[in-house]
Amino acid sequence: MKASLGNTGTSRNHRVLITGLLGAALLLAACGGGADDGGDGKSKQARSDTTCDGRIEGTAHVTVWFHAGRSSELTTLQRQVKDFNKAQRQVRVELVTLPEQKPYNDLVLSAAASGDLPDLLDFDGPRLYSHAWSGKIKPIDSCVPQNLRDDLLPSIRQQGTYAGRLYGVGTFDSGLGLYVRPSVLKKAGIRIPKGVADAWTADELTGILRKLREAGYKTPLDMEIQYAVPGAEWGTYGFAPAVWSAGGDLIEPRTFRTADGFLNGPESVKALTTMQAWAKEGLIYTGKDEKVFVEGRSVIAWAGHWWYPDYSQAHPGDVAIVPLPDFGRGTVTGMGSWQWGVTSGAADGDAVWRFLAYLLKPEQINRMTEANGAIPATDSAVKLSPVYGADGAERLFIEQLRDGVARPRPQTPAYPAITDAFSEAFSKIMRDQAPVKATLDAAVKAIDKDLAAHDGYPQSGP
Repeated sequence: MKASLGNTGTSRNHRVLITGLLGAALLLAACGGGADDGGDGKSKQARSDTTCDGRIEGTAHVTVWFHAGRSSELTTLQRQVKDFNKAQRQVRVELVTLPEQKPYNDLVLSAAASGDLPDLLDFDGPRLYSHAWSGKIKPIDSCVPQNLRDDLLPSIRQQGTYAGRLYGVGTFDSGLGLYVRPSVLKKAGIRIPKGVADAWTADELTGILRKLREAGYKTPLDMEIQYAVPGAEWGTYGFAPAVWSAGGDLIEPRTFRTADGFLNGPESVKALTTMQAWAKEGLIYTGKDEKVFVEGRSVIAWAGHWWYPDYSQAHPGDVAIVPLPDFGRGTVTGMGSWQWGVTSGAADGDAVWRFLAYLLKPEQINRMTEANGAIPATDSAVKLSPVYGADGAERLFIEQLRDGVARPRPQTPAYPAITDAFSEAFSKIMRDQAPVKATLDAAVKAIDKDLAAHDGYPQSGP
């Protein structure tokens, strides 16, 4: 996924801390399994804590960790911290930025093991369940007023909930769909879906891709396969929806006790066999150039909301967003993005919430989503963004999040193991053209091994 890496804005002392944590994290990674272990024995207590009691004693100092991803997000958050500190004196926020993705996750694990987590932690949405299960973060039910809870998009509430309690909240959500060039499709006599009710079927899309290739587009579909590598989240976020749309799943969706018969079931196999056939037939772009849609060499892009600014700038007035294809049970899309959680070691939950509540103000959400192009987390903030209005260019994204078309990645502490196994399997299937069923069988074994090692992740914690 488009992102810039680095630890811009980190002070010298924090660089020393981060270097030590990274070394420890790598040692932990060498010894551990796919899930976020590192519970400190406080998980049961943390689950019963009242994180907010309505009082802040004296001047509170809050440390915030943030992944150093897209520079626009980091710059915006830095300005928000500065403005928050300037506007009041009771809570002082210190922002620490750390490398994104795998290094960041390893640092969180290491810091949790040594008791060095910050007060407010930023993490990729589906990792919330592991953090909550192991006691790294506390429920924030006591902090979130009902009017704000009602204002949150249903997808934000859903992805922030574990075991019936709200543990996290994001200031934005994500969107996924097919970007298309209407002028090209109309010229080729291809219908353009108007919404989720008339999404292309997978078989229909196959025929469309063949027709576009005949029209001169050598690789008509860009799926950003170059980013679908083992351990990268794009593989799971971007393409689990095809499995769900076919009626399959990454794991048994009610008890999360096994992946067998679901990830390697006939529906999942069929969906990934269809996608692999696109690759074998040469209908999708498999190189490393991320500008194939921008430069017009592909005319359909299976991509996220973050690409809209670049695509619309490259093709003014000639970019539309349509639903992902229907593999048999209706179109499905992904959802979920980075979230905030109050750690179990936070000194003053009310002070942490004071800052988080500031970030959730409509104007502050709008400030961030204008910078990163994501979908605002509240209905109030959505109203400030004309692109999500009745005739807005990105209206589909908000409709999918509100109407149940969007689906969260598996809400289980086993998710780190699930995404590692699925992303590796997807890469082998699409990039190496490995046998679909056998590759999914191997992924199931890896997931079920992790489940067995953690006794199925009982809700009582480790």
